[in-house]
Order: sequence, then C-alpha cells, then structure tokens
Amino acid sequence: MPSSRPPLQVIIAAPRGFCAGVDRAIRIVELAIERYGAPVYVRHEIVHNKFVVDRLRGLGAVFVEELEEVPDGVPVVFSAHGVPKSVPAAAQDRGLDYLDATCPLVSKVHRQAERLIETGRHIIFIGHAGHPEVIGTFGQVPEGSMTLVETIEDVARIEPADPENLAFLTQTTLSVDDTSAIVGALQARFPSIRAPRGEDICYATSNRQAAVKQIALRCERMLVIGAPNSSNSLRLVEVAEREGVPARLIQRASEIDWEWLGQPASLGLTAGASAPEVLVQEVLEALGTRFDVHAEEAEHTREALTFKLPRELVA
Repeated sequence: MPSSRPPLQVIIAAPRGFCAGVDRAIRIVELAIERYGAPVYVRHEIVHNKFVVDRLRGLGAVFVEELEEVPDGVPVVFSAHGVPKSVPAAAQDRGLDYLDATCPLVSKVHRQAERLIETGRHIIFIGHAGHPEVIGTFGQVPEGSMTLVETIEDVARIEPADPENLAFLTQTTLSVDDTSAIVGALQARFPSIRAPRGEDICYATSNRQAAVKQIALRCERMLVIGAPNSSNSLRLVEVAEREGVPARLIQRASEIDWEWLGQPASLGLTAGASAPEVLVQEVLEALGTRFDVHAEEAEHTREALTFKLPRELVA
C-alpha cells in the first residue's frame, strides 16, 4: 500500500559531525573520569554541543567558566578551544592536576603566533571577537602584539605602527570564503604581510563547508545540526544560504520548525564538528514520522585523521 506521507529525498552531507579534535577532547574527559573518578572539572564547555556536555555531566564532569571555580585537589580539563597561557600557569600555582584538551590544530596556531612575535612581527588575527579560541590565541602572546579583524571593513580601519612588519593568522573555524576575502584585502593593503606556512582554517571546517556546497544545488532546504555558539556550525548555515538554499540551525530534532520546513521534495542534512552522529539519526527518525524518507549519503572527502591522547591517560 503506498504511503500517505509526502516523499522526501534527504541528502546527507559527508563528511559531517565529529572531527578528530572533538573526538580527542571528549575522550580525554571520559578517560579522566575513568582514571581519577568523578568529579572531573572542565573549564568551559569541552566542545560546543549541549548533548555532548550533558552526557559528560552525567558521567561525572563538572563544567565551570573560570579556574577559580575548581576546588583544590581535583583534576581539571581545558577545553578543545584552547586557553590563554595564564590558565595553566594558575593551575600549576595551585598545584592542580590538569589535562589540556586543546585541539592540536589550534595549538599549531598558538605556536605560530609565538614564533611570529619572537621575530618582531605584529599579528593581524582574523576571527570572531569573544570566541574562546580567539581569547586563547590572544593569551599566548604579550598584550598589544596582536590585532583582531572580523571583516573586510576592519582591514580598512586598522592602523598598525609598522605596516611593513606584519603577519596574519586565523581562527580555525571560519568561513573559507569570507576569510579568503579578508586575506585578499590584507594583502592588497599590506603587500609585505607574512602569511602562515599552512592553512589555519582546519581541515574539518573546510571539508564540511565544501560538502554543503556540493549538495546545495540538489536541496530545497538545509538543516544543520549544531549549537548556536558553535562557530563552525553557524558557518555551515551561511554557506548553504549563500548557495541559495534556505537553512536552519537546530540542536536536536525537537527544534525542527515544521512550518518553515513545509513539504520540500529534497532536504540537505549536515552536522557541525561538535555534533554526534546520533543526532543526525534522531533527525532522520523525526523526518520519517512526517515524510516518506529516502536518505542518501553524498560522497566527498574521506577523513582518517586522529590525534594522540595525553600520555598520562593511556599509560
């Protein structure tokens, strides 16, 4: 008997969801709880995803915003976004055991910043004000040695003291297209500005944006699973909309706006780098209650990168 539900082709972007840095950060918290017992404190959300944070909280993680909230004698984990140098220094002063879950690709940017400052360069940093990764990167170098730009308009406004002695770095979770335009503006205004040796925007951010572009022309609507404070998830919404596809960010299936969704013939589905695959399946199940769903996974770049865990957790 034919289904009474309208047909819906769901094109699932690939890659999507967890990246190697997120996998590593979550595993660090899980292993710390196994090794030390609950509670294990985590400074800031380990990754920007409520489902993940709530699950870890259920295992015994306690999330705080500042180190001062961590009691003496318990271990603390620093989030995947990175922290200023002052934070581990303060933990050492208090004799706290700490584990650094900073994504190695963020740590790479930190080291680049240190080396550039050692050579006397002033750094123009492309990023979003207030984002934990930006705060952490600025905290690697002396105050005043780095200037933040968020837009092309910002590039026109900055007045560096030594325009011939500049370098630029970027946040790892930015829009590839936006960042390229800002870099172009920097290079046009400051021809001698030094570029990073490699791409700072991480492979996972680039791959997920490319995957959205790949499927966008086949979709009438796009759903992006991710948190409203997740930079890389927000960028996926922007990428879809720039390709002409109306897109919405949701954290869970319960947030689907069915009126907005309407009855499209095709729907794109992806997830930010902090969103677990279980939430993708949850959305598919919810769609299946209203549509006759035919799901198809798109082919794109396959990811096989993994990062090592801290020695103290695997010894």
